[in-house]
Amino acid sequence: MKISTLGITFIIVGIMMIAYTGFTFVTTEKVIDIGPLQVSKENKHPIQWSPILGAVLIIGGVGVLVFDKKKQR
Repeated sequence: MKISTLGITFIIVGIMMIAYTGFTFVTTEKVIDIGPLQVSKENKHPIQWSPILGAVLIIGGVGVLVFDKKKQR
């Protein structure tokens, strides 16, 4: 993978992390299982991150692109 591709990937991921500060996924857990009677419970698991991390990725991606341009000269 080229260094410039890595920099662009950092920038795109950083923008996405600023736009979406997290997501939630749901798992199902069986609570009661007595013959024909079954009771399930849905557990929500939120995943959150700071938008500051996205800004750091954007700055890092720009830095990688600038470093790659200087290296090519």
